Amino acid sequence: MTIRSRLCAALIAAFSIGALPAHATTPYPTKPVKLIVPFSPGGASDTMARIIAERLAVNLGQPVIVDNKPGAGTMIASEAVAKSAPDGYTLGLAASSLTINPALYPKVPFDTVKDFAPVILVSSLVHVLVVRQDMPVKSVADLIKLAKSKPNGLNYGSVGNGTSTHLEMELFKSMSGTEMTHIPYKGSAPALTDMMGGQLQVMFDAAASSMPHVKSGKLRALAVTSAKRSTLLPDLPTVAESGLPGYEAMPWLGILAPAGTSPEIVNRLNAEVTKVLAQPEVKEKFAGLGLEIIGGTPKQFADFIKADLVKWAKVVKDSGAKVD
Repeated sequence: MTIRSRLCAALIAAFSIGALPAHATTPYPTKPVKLIVPFSPGGASDTMARIIAERLAVNLGQPVIVDNKPGAGTMIASEAVAKSAPDGYTLGLAASSLTINPALYPKVPFDTVKDFAPVILVSSLVHVLVVRQDMPVKSVADLIKLAKSKPNGLNYGSVGNGTSTHLEMELFKSMSGTEMTHIPYKGSAPALTDMMGGQLQVMFDAAASSMPHVKSGKLRALAVTSAKRSTLLPDLPTVAESGLPGYEAMPWLGILAPAGTSPEIVNRLNAEVTKVLAQPEVKEKFAGLGLEIIGGTPKQFADFIKADLVKWAKVVKDSGAKVD
């Protein structure tokens, strides 16, 4: 090879290396990853995030640090994620409120579709329809019949205006043609206490908080809100099969990155979280929190978010639901 040929070959090689994208030569991650959680420490969602973070850190070879940013209906945390650098070092735990808030608030500080790169739909929260044990109701069909016989004669509780438990009942009322009186609470515990005390007759609630009262005989569970029976409560029918065909409401939790995060990083994170969710110990811990694992691809999560936005926008508009 002539000197000129060698020089040409060297130049071609140099340009080829220079043309490679940064992610091809820079490993990820090279420093700790932050997972922003929109809830206070200690709850089921925060616990789930910590279960994932601990095991994801092992897979990535870097610490995954949980950063709790509660407040404003989860919007403080979501805004922080949306405004972070799209480099894979800031992730966010997202909840159903991400697709509900745009319909409830006149101004949301981010665009749910444009400002995030969905990573994975992690899990659903099992929600159940419960009534007082002494009510003459054994099924969803019975409840609809009773509610229609006394419009606004039944009180239903929720964990707050504009929350999933509120909108689940608004969807139920709309589809069943019933009218019930809404009494919002600041959390599940006081609502359940009032239900057992007689002030409420019915509510949708997380299985983790209501099922202990069902097992003690103080409340009766009629159905789960999901499209299919829950693997955690297989003997409990869905609302759809128990008297209201077509009903489905699925509170969910997922992981997002800021928009602009490279597909390579998003896919790597999706793959590593998928490995975490496949661990038997993780499945057991999730079940104890009343969570069912979902998983799937980033595109499936993105499509789900778009559909959920449309669904809850209609429920909010039709019901006139408002936040405090």
